Amino acid sequence: MIREDLRNIAIIAHVDHGKTTLVDEMLKQSGTFRENQVVNERVMDSNDIERERGITILSKNTSVVYDGIKINIIDTPGHADFGGEVERVLKMVDGVILLVDAAEGPMPQTRFVLQKALELGHRIIVVINKIDRPDSRLNEVGDEVLELLMDLDATDEQLDSPILYCSGRDGTASDSPSIAGKDLTPLFDTILSYIPAPEVEDNGAMQMLVSSIDYNDYVGRIAIGRIERGEVKVNMDVTVGDFHKTKKEYRGKVVTLYQIEGLDRVPCETARAGDIVCISGIENITIGDTICEFGTFDPVPFVRISEPTVEMTFSVNDSPFAGRDGKFVTSRQLRERLFRELLKDVSLRVSETDSTDSFKVAGRGEMHLSILIENMRREGYELSVSTPRVLYKEIGGKLCEPMERVVIDVPESSVGAVMEKLGSRKGELTTMSPLGNRMRLEFIIPARGLFGYKSEFLTDTKGEGIMSSVFEKYDTYKGDISKRSTGSLVAFETGEAVTYGLFNAQERGELFINPGTEVYEGMVVGASPKQEDLVVNVCKKKHLTNTRASGSDDALRLVPPRNLSLEDCLEFLTDDELLEVTPKNIRIRKRTLSNTQRAKERAKR
Repeated sequence: MIREDLRNIAIIAHVDHGKTTLVDEMLKQSGTFRENQVVNERVMDSNDIERERGITILSKNTSVVYDGIKINIIDTPGHADFGGEVERVLKMVDGVILLVDAAEGPMPQTRFVLQKALELGHRIIVVINKIDRPDSRLNEVGDEVLELLMDLDATDEQLDSPILYCSGRDGTASDSPSIAGKDLTPLFDTILSYIPAPEVEDNGAMQMLVSSIDYNDYVGRIAIGRIERGEVKVNMDVTVGDFHKTKKEYRGKVVTLYQIEGLDRVPCETARAGDIVCISGIENITIGDTICEFGTFDPVPFVRISEPTVEMTFSVNDSPFAGRDGKFVTSRQLRERLFRELLKDVSLRVSETDSTDSFKVAGRGEMHLSILIENMRREGYELSVSTPRVLYKEIGGKLCEPMERVVIDVPESSVGAVMEKLGSRKGELTTMSPLGNRMRLEFIIPARGLFGYKSEFLTDTKGEGIMSSVFEKYDTYKGDISKRSTGSLVAFETGEAVTYGLFNAQERGELFINPGTEVYEGMVVGASPKQEDLVVNVCKKKHLTNTRASGSDDALRLVPPRNLSLEDCLEFLTDDELLEVTPKNIRIRKRTLSNTQRAKERAKR
């Protein structure tokens, strides 16, 4: 049976190409909001961190009704580190809208998410967005998308995908690059005519694959997925299990059932095959599980999620200031929180270590793990994390490491500096092409070669460069890469930093702290231009005498310190340092806090 009253689509694109803004306009123009309703920009980015950073981190479901047909829409992240979010939701849909920036064209993440959609045989609607940009290249970008489809071995039907020209901010769409659209009607019409209606088995035993998990303090875990077959009802007895991992079955019950209408979850009594629904009441359910009618367990295969490439060690905070800020400071609480994250994040891996106080956490990239750290500190956790390190594999008897495809858009004047820096980090230039008055460079580089490069890149390009990367493949180990060209300024004693001590220390390098900041022995308070570490006494006070001399009491002027974000700190870390993360503070420290002990260890080496 074909459900003509329904369409299921996902919007996929590279980061910052305008997915969430386009969804805003689709919701507005379909009549989802009242005429006088106040609506935030990027209404789908509901998470605090998403709103602060202007990026989508979690896939989210919404729906609109157009011409009497319900269109379920999934807004997906565009950042490569959250590719697992995209991979798992593509099983819920029958087609995708591929969004491409009218100036930037296809980027690394565009290739990654498009490849996943093509593998599942989905139909593609190509939307060239931001056509109102002054530097837009509509025809060239259309050709680049076609070349990308050919590179990824698209079928003839997928190569004939319709192309629309949109401005998500203005809420317009058009079939032609030369004719401006008035609203999004052409987009809605194309979705209804080109994306297939779900083919479903209405009469079989109920079967549903769980593609997403939400949590609510009142009802517990909420399973989100598409009903593959049959009908689900409230208070229905079900069998739950998975296809890959344990293959164990257990009994459950559908306590509440919701359908997604606009931004709301609306309770309902029944739902049919093809619908995307939310079910609560089943304990321990997780992503990849199948819910079936009781007594007829028939699991659905779940898409294989790409493996993580970067690992960090999360451990209990043992600094002198431990326990001052956080509510959750013990290893038991840290362990519970990390394993709870596994229920929602399919591309994360957590494993125990020899020590009960530390855990290895592997993810898709630095940002993937830094968002987890940021969420934990906002929830009241205290922890310390190690420097990121890549996960090696042995393939055919050779040591292999993850390689990234990096695309960089920079002004022509910055090309030399970028090529020199990436060359020293074992990057290989694959393509170089002009893009208006800018240049686009494409490199294949070891993932570890990008650690700590972002801040250097922004300095080298005077803030005008755009850099994005996505995992490419595992390749043979490329040799040693020097991670950092600077050393650290390390606090000499525990106390409070004072202006006099900081004034003397700033001659040695760049400071990270202000007067009045509490420090402890072994805490990193700045960066030294030399490669070796320097111990500085920022708590040193001026020796007071009762004699006065001309000029000796002039006001001391301090250079404003460099404020490091969480990502900056992770980039700065070296192997002998840890990052102490608490709800109120982020501090870089040495693993061995005692200055004399570190000196002895250096002497032994």
